[in-house]
Amino acid sequence: MLTKEKLNRTINSLPDKFTIDELIDKLIFTEKVEEGLLQSDEGKVFSNEDVKIMIDKWSK
Repeated sequence: MLTKEKLNRTINSLPDKFTIDELIDKLIFTEKVEEGLLQSDEGKVFSNEDVKIMIDKWSK
């Protein structure tokens, strides 16, 4: 979840002029990275071997 502090940091990291699309892209990226880090901390991850097995099943 984004907080005002994270939103402010994201906006401050952008150049002085930017499009709304650039802001939205940056916010989505930031949120997805934080979500991934949280999932990693909670052990909700797949090993490379698990992913290879899943891909093999999809291709059959």
